[in-house]
Amino acid sequence: MVSLYRGRMHVEEIRWLRRGACRSSDPDLFFPPAPTPAQEALAKAVCAGCQVLRECRDYALRAGEAEGIWGGLTPQERRRSRFPEGWRRPAAS
Repeated sequence: MVSLYRGRMHVEEIRWLRRGACRSSDPDLFFPPAPTPAQEALAKAVCAGCQVLRECRDYALRAGEAEGIWGGLTPQERRRSRFPEGWRRPAAS
């Protein structure tokens, strides 16, 4: 199978985007230059009612998205999800 790309996303992976609750929202809501708690809450409210929240979140975690709100998670929340506290143990001496 030939992999087609649109930016960094595989075409097969982005089909769910067309059903996203964010599709008609201003992208700056999800990718603000300087995020604030109020802006994050607004973006997460859009995500909360989304029919493809799980696909979006899974994609962002799998792709290592470093920016924006994806699947109702901030970049910091995604990092914590991928690397939970205590995941790194000190090397044995």
